[in-house]
Amino acid sequence: MVTLDQVKLLETKVEKAIGYVEKVSGENTGLRERLESYQKRIDELEVLVETFKEDQSRIEDGILSTLDRLNQFEDAIERSLGIKNRDKKAPKAAAPSPAGNVPDMDAGGLAAAGSKNGAPKDGVSNGGASGDDVSKGDAPGDGVPDGGEPGDGASGDGGELDIF
Repeated sequence: MVTLDQVKLLETKVEKAIGYVEKVSGENTGLRERLESYQKRIDELEVLVETFKEDQSRIEDGILSTLDRLNQFEDAIERSLGIKNRDKKAPKAAAPSPAGNVPDMDAGGLAAAGSKNGAPKDGVSNGGASGDDVSKGDAPGDGVPDGGEPGDGASGDGGELDIF
């Protein structure tokens, strides 16, 4: 038989269960509200990410376009300098040299381009050595005198700037 103590014990357990369910329901509601606010924030951030991606794509396209225009500009300058250099070199090439059509050779057996009597046209002589005064170049005739850097104005390529 059921006693009064057992009924009271059951009643207290039911009240505790109801309190626990109410507490968990409140936590659940709070968690759902937080989830909803986080989801809104995630949606906002996704929109920002897409905007940043689009902006980055436009920036990259602008940089590539600018680099292409710089390459075109560099090509135009090189063509212009090439035409000017050919115009300057044409009268010299037309005049026959005293030795005929044989180019002057240095001690290393290399022709000194644009030279007279074996002296390079940039005024830097290698002193009869076979390319010993040339540094940081690939070959003795690369136009880079000892201690110079390509594009520092020391090369004797007729004023052409080597910017790369």
